[in-house]
Amino acid sequence: MKIIAINCSPKAQRNTYQALQESLKGIANINPSIETSIIELANQDIRDCQDCGFCKNKFGCSQKDDFQDIINALDDDDLVGLIIGSPVYMGSMSGLCKSFIDRTVIFRRNGFKFRNIIGGVVTTGGSRNGGQELTIQTIQTAMFIHDMLPVSDGNETSHFGGTVWAKKGEPKLVDDTGLTTCFNLGKRMAQLAGKF
Repeated sequence: MKIIAINCSPKAQRNTYQALQESLKGIANINPSIETSIIELANQDIRDCQDCGFCKNKFGCSQKDDFQDIINALDDDDLVGLIIGSPVYMGSMSGLCKSFIDRTVIFRRNGFKFRNIIGGVVTTGGSRNGGQELTIQTIQTAMFIHDMLPVSDGNETSHFGGTVWAKKGEPKLVDDTGLTTCFNLGKRMAQLAGKF
């Protein structure tokens, strides 16, 4: 079993990455045999979907950018979960996150390859109430369109997912409450993965 996290922040290994790491720790807490990894989209050439129709006829994309490698990583029969992490920009997901989500249409158009995969979302915002929940709901909407199984962060907090406040200027996340929601999201995903 594999759960892959996608870091949709244009800043590699910063706040969103740390929040995703916390979710992966939650997964390992429940089931250390689940293979986990983080794919960083920062510094990659991920172009916007052109809706050219290429992927309606075959499993592939007309654009020759770094998304090709991501397609290969996500087209895996062992994949049971996908965590999407995004910083909150102007009250919603980052542009990089939107580009990534739009490009995943290839998986929907070719047999709903993400059907029944567990979906989790982690967000980081510049203030406690900076749009994290709306960002989660927007990303979960795309997960529903894929016929995925979006989950909350489960018992203890039971909210939409991982929501972190990233204090400006801090090199490390110091939001213990938010990090707990990320950890719990990972735990919940591992619990559900064990039921399949």
